[in-house]
Amino acid sequence: MKAWQHFKTINHHKMLVLKGCFRVGLYKQGLMHDLSKYSPTEFLVGCKYFQGNLSPNNVERLEKGYSQAWLHHKGRNKHHLEYWIDYGVEKKGITGMKMPLKYVVEMFIDRVSASKNYQKEKYTDRSALEYYERGREHHVLHEDSRALLEELLHMLADEGEDAVFHYIKHVLLKKKDYGTPYQKPAVPIDHIN
Repeated sequence: MKAWQHFKTINHHKMLVLKGCFRVGLYKQGLMHDLSKYSPTEFLVGCKYFQGNLSPNNVERLEKGYSQAWLHHKGRNKHHLEYWIDYGVEKKGITGMKMPLKYVVEMFIDRVSASKNYQKEKYTDRSALEYYERGREHHVLHEDSRALLEELLHMLADEGEDAVFHYIKHVLLKKKDYGTPYQKPAVPIDHIN
């Protein structure tokens, strides 16, 4: 029973991310998102620790002190900030490398989708931001990647999903790089072609 519930949960999450990625034009990423969750290393752990309202990796971590499934997952999926942690060239010690734009966008969509998946009818456009803020100080993340992720989460919370997805597709992903903060348009989003 837990195996079936876990399978349904990861499929539902994958479909939410697929829809979000397709909505902004990231078709390959939508199709390839989280395929490692179907590998035995991740799937069997997910079945064993399935709860339905939080990641099985958190439950595994509580029991073992680490999550083997998470270590496997984050090393294979570039939309996770942990994939981009390395030794800094100018800084001593580990630091977050600047993530490519398309992976920051996928990370944002992943966070929104996870919030929808686990919170179900309690989900609001503020859910992903609130979850992020609870763990913000623990994230090792490049300052530009952090600023962009926070910008998108705040935009979602303040302006809603249609506005942020429009911005991502028609403004953000047209750029070669990122770093300039979002400026709220003078004309409402629904009036822009």
